[in-house]
Amino acid sequence: MSIVRSKDGRSFLLPFILVTSLFFLWGFAHSILDVLNKHFQDVLVISKARSGLVQAMVYGGYFLMAIPAGWIIRRYGYRAGIVTGLLLYGAGALLFIPGGKIMSFPFFLLCLFIIGCGLTCLETSANPYVTVLGDNDSAARRLNLAQSFNGLGWVVGPLVGGMLILGDESNISLPYAVIGTVVIILGIVFSRLKLPSVGSDGRQDVPSGGSGSDSVWKIRTFKYGVPALLLYVAAQTGINSFFINYVIESDPEISARAAALMLSFGGMGLFMIGRLIGSAVMKYIKPSRLMGICSVAATICMALVICNMGMLSLTALCLTYLFESIMFPTLFSMAIAGVSGDNTKKASSFLVMSIVGGAIAPVLMGLIGRDSMAAGFVLPLVCFVFIAVYAGRYDGLSRPSHSGKPQVSAQ
Repeated sequence: MSIVRSKDGRSFLLPFILVTSLFFLWGFAHSILDVLNKHFQDVLVISKARSGLVQAMVYGGYFLMAIPAGWIIRRYGYRAGIVTGLLLYGAGALLFIPGGKIMSFPFFLLCLFIIGCGLTCLETSANPYVTVLGDNDSAARRLNLAQSFNGLGWVVGPLVGGMLILGDESNISLPYAVIGTVVIILGIVFSRLKLPSVGSDGRQDVPSGGSGSDSVWKIRTFKYGVPALLLYVAAQTGINSFFINYVIESDPEISARAAALMLSFGGMGLFMIGRLIGSAVMKYIKPSRLMGICSVAATICMALVICNMGMLSLTALCLTYLFESIMFPTLFSMAIAGVSGDNTKKASSFLVMSIVGGAIAPVLMGLIGRDSMAAGFVLPLVCFVFIAVYAGRYDGLSRPSHSGKPQVSAQ
């Protein structure tokens, strides 16, 4: 595959396949949260705003763990970051076994926080690692392809959660017990593997304890890319969190389990398809231009959702997943494109820290949509507008600043 080959002809196909397998795991972990959100509302009798703490704890873990995760990667390399993430993820998932007996909301939040810390290490390691496994010009395509398997996890999560958690005989522990065991085994396997360590230019790169300079914040595409990524995660998480609530309020005849299946196949199915299509289309269309088209389309979809026009709005809600599918990997690769050397790992920490947007949005949307869930979707609409502006100005931000200091060239 040409997208996993460096300019000097070196192939990174095997490490690409191994690391891409991890993308499925955190896609599953994130998407099953959306089922937990509704489950806790019903079983523990809590409000929409309080159930938003489910996402807040996981994404709060991203904010608190991103810098330590970046230090681990800079000091010990990408493999150490991956292994640490897998072990934390597995430990948090297995704690759901006693959690199912206790049925304490604070205890579940602690489990989710541990999982969030593990996912932080995984994403801080895997996302930048995939971007450097080949030519820099194909970084966005490569990350979108890897993130397609993340999309598969997003499909499977609501499907499994809907059957096991929202079913007639709900079992909150079983899916986490299985995934926790698998993840721990993978952590042991990765601890035995020797992954090649590469720099952003494809050269061998020895793990370093240096922290790098602060020059990443002088790169305008990175400086504005961080809030763009934060707002995207806020939009995505908010939409996912209250998808089931919105569907049920729009049509009371639809059960929570049926809404979860709609989320799995109608929403996440389009999400996965969108990433596969996006990876192919980027061979012909610049990532920033495609980002602009998709963010405008997502904004229109959110406007239709807010209008609450029955089947039309439900269709628009599902189509949003198609348009937002490319946003995370593309924004990540656009923001990190001008960063090089050890700063790549440092920049990745800040980008992953921006995922904290997912901790804020569900709580705010729960408050705004307390009486009508449709009103809460004004928040992701605003987020998509900002992303559209960033994509539209990306080429201008890539040019040299007025100070004469060089910036990153456009992709």
